[in-house]
Amino acid sequence: MQRALKWFAVFTSIGMLLILLGGALVTKTESGMGCGNSWPLCNGKLVPLPEEITPEMIIELAHRLVSGGVGLMVLILSIWSWKTIGHIRETKFLSFLSFFFLLLQGLIGAAAVMWGQSKFVLAIHFGVSLVSFAAVLLLTLLIFEIDKKFNAEKVVIDKRMKFHTIGVICYSFVVVYTGALVRHLDASLVCIDWPLCNNSSSFMPYNLHQWVQMGHRAAAGLIFIWIGYATYIAVKHYKHQKVVYGGWIVSFILVSLQVISGAFIIFSRLNLYIALAHALFISCLFGVLSYLLLLTSRSKRNAVALNEKNADVKHQDSLIPPATTAAGQ
Repeated sequence: MQRALKWFAVFTSIGMLLILLGGALVTKTESGMGCGNSWPLCNGKLVPLPEEITPEMIIELAHRLVSGGVGLMVLILSIWSWKTIGHIRETKFLSFLSFFFLLLQGLIGAAAVMWGQSKFVLAIHFGVSLVSFAAVLLLTLLIFEIDKKFNAEKVVIDKRMKFHTIGVICYSFVVVYTGALVRHLDASLVCIDWPLCNNSSSFMPYNLHQWVQMGHRAAAGLIFIWIGYATYIAVKHYKHQKVVYGGWIVSFILVSLQVISGAFIIFSRLNLYIALAHALFISCLFGVLSYLLLLTSRSKRNAVALNEKNADVKHQDSLIPPATTAAGQ
């Protein structure tokens, strides 16, 4: 049973990642209206006519099919996890979160197709999908903790690192939103140079599109510095806690790749593969940060348990009589 649940959780996590990349592909290829104003049907039909098929329709329809199939998998995983590992504190919350945000993501997408949405509202779509992906990923990690082959129960994090963990993951939504807004406003190439806009000596953008583009670059630069500083703290003080230590190093690698791929999107003039890699890196980064947040939420409980254990050891030591020497009394 546990083995089957593990495999199912892994495939569901991969499916959620495919949904994120599929949504990015739909946006980047402007395929959102590939099926017209119909949802869940395509141009009012269950199966479009051959003469109606276009590349945009194929992309949009494939994204809907994958989202529907993975949505069913998420529902099954939520119920299965609830019944199997519901005794673990975070399971029920993550089970609800994963399906609720996936459903919300689908409803936002459907509303955009049928009635249209402000581009500022559509930019929320990717962030909502990220929350669902992170919840499924954390559920998967909880499932792998069942047999203690993947266990981080003893992690203790101090207040400073808690602040950085919570702060970075909250701030990451700003980075994600501004990045999605760049795509939805077609502002990706409004600044054809990097890091400055069009090699301008002025740091002030001239219009809304430039403000959005340069605002996203500034937000990405700040999260790069912030994660870099948190990684420095982890390397200096958390080498004995391998999960925290490794988590921040992986986060720094991913945010570096995110910044580099963002620059190459400009240099390559919107190469599709680089753009999809950009979406992949931020998705993986958010997943790792979410796990660090989970560890942070456990930290106080782990610290209390550790203190109680140390107190018990001291109490047991106090009950042992002092050793006497052979020549003594």
